[in-house]
Amino acid sequence: MTLTMSGHACDPSVAPLLVLAIGNPSRGDDAVGPVLIEALRAAGVGGDGAVELMTDFQLQVEHALDLCGRSAVLFVDAARPGARGDGGVALEPVDPDAAPLVLSHAITPAAVLQVALRLGVALPPCWLLAIEGESFDLGTELSLAVRQRLSRACMLARGWIGLHASDSDSSVIATHPVT
Repeated sequence: MTLTMSGHACDPSVAPLLVLAIGNPSRGDDAVGPVLIEALRAAGVGGDGAVELMTDFQLQVEHALDLCGRSAVLFVDAARPGARGDGGVALEPVDPDAAPLVLSHAITPAAVLQVALRLGVALPPCWLLAIEGESFDLGTELSLAVRQRLSRACMLARGWIGLHASDSDSSVIATHPVT
C-alpha cells in the first residue's frame, strides 16, 4: 500500500487512467488541452470509470496527489511555436525532473512527478501530449493550425487510452521517497 504525505492510503476507487489537460480557455491556443478533453467526453471516453478526464488552468504541486493509485497518466498541454516536430503534435514519456524543484504558481509535468516521488506516491508511467500553438493572446479562439492539429491529438490520446487500458493492472511502478 502506498501512502501519501498525509498518511492516507491512495483511494482504491480512482480510475486507473488519468488524462490531465492544462490550459486557459480564454487564451487562444492555450485552450487546446481543455478542448481535447471535451472532444474525448463527446466521444464517450471517461464514462465507464476506467479513465478520469481532468482539466486545470496550470499544473500545481497538488497535482502530484492525482497520480496516486493510477496505472498511467497522460498530461495534455499546448506547446510554444517551434517546440514540436511531427506536424505540431508530439506524444512522449515524462520522467521526474532531476533538477531541484523550484516551487512556483505553475510547474511542468516532470516537476509534478518529482513532487510525487518526494511524497512517496507510486509513480505510474506518465506521458505528455504536446500540441503546438501559435496564438496565446487573451480573448482569442483556437487558431486554424491548432484546430487542424486537434484531430491528430485526439487520435493519439484515444490510442494512448486504448493501449494503457489493456494493461492498466500491471504498469504501476513502485517508488520510494527521495531523501
